[in-house]
Amino acid sequence: MSASKQTLPKLPIQISFVSGRYLLFSIDAVTYLRREHNICGVLIGTLPQIPQQNVFLGLPLELMPEEARLLVDKGVACIVDEKRAHNVGMKTLMQEDRRRYLQDLEHEGFQASRIQAERKEQQREEVLKNLQKKKGAKVKVADTQTAARGPVVAEEDVNTEIFGQDQRPGSALASSRASIIPDTPFGITPATSYPPLPSQPHPESLLPKPDVPASYPLYAHLHSKGYFLAPGLRFGCQYLAYPGDSLRFHSHFLVVAADWDEEIDLMDIIVGGRMGTGVKKGFLIGGAEKTPPTSEPDTNDSVRTFSIEWAGM
Repeated sequence: MSASKQTLPKLPIQISFVSGRYLLFSIDAVTYLRREHNICGVLIGTLPQIPQQNVFLGLPLELMPEEARLLVDKGVACIVDEKRAHNVGMKTLMQEDRRRYLQDLEHEGFQASRIQAERKEQQREEVLKNLQKKKGAKVKVADTQTAARGPVVAEEDVNTEIFGQDQRPGSALASSRASIIPDTPFGITPATSYPPLPSQPHPESLLPKPDVPASYPLYAHLHSKGYFLAPGLRFGCQYLAYPGDSLRFHSHFLVVAADWDEEIDLMDIIVGGRMGTGVKKGFLIGGAEKTPPTSEPDTNDSVRTFSIEWAGM
């Protein structure tokens, strides 16, 4: 898809904070952040008809606190408390807006109900036609075999026997088609909160920068070098570092962060090196230099990294 045809989200992108999780519900925001800012996240949504699916998940996209913090630091996104935003929005919602919104939902419900009724009517007509054909074929076979036993059954009598009434235009079928118009609408569950709520967050619903673990400087450092980073739980590390989009590349490093003056057990280094080499990846350990409490640490220049490989395997 060319850049001119891509839908670009409005900046800053709203990251929804729900029950301690940072979520994205807009597919435009998800694709934009992956394409422009190397943010992958983890899809956690399931399809309504396949609640047990565990392979291809969908929206929403859950972000790590490090990913959310990085986007806020870059001015690309803001954190919105969804519960507070909903409460504030409902207070400012006018009665006329509510009435108009409910009318739109009712109109959509009538449309959905009419479509389903039309589908049922089409299926019913197809079933009746098939029954009529089968009954007609049986009558013809019976007439050829027992012509001397009695009079030939007329086609009108067959139709009357099958359907119970005349099926000519203007009678039963016409009345059944007239009954397609639904009396009650379907209940529509909106997928988004706006409308009727405003699309721009109220200042009261904005949250400060997310709290991040001590490994955030290492995360920001690797991200600034062009790496795509994902959770590394399945490989026993903190992050997986990809040289490009994880849909196109295998990860190159198993990443583990450490404090600058932290003592590291030699066995942990050996285990990490053996693990990384065994899965054809490098074991990368790193951290930020210790800075005075009064100064803001530089998440890029102050980070040192070391790559370890097990050469005996």
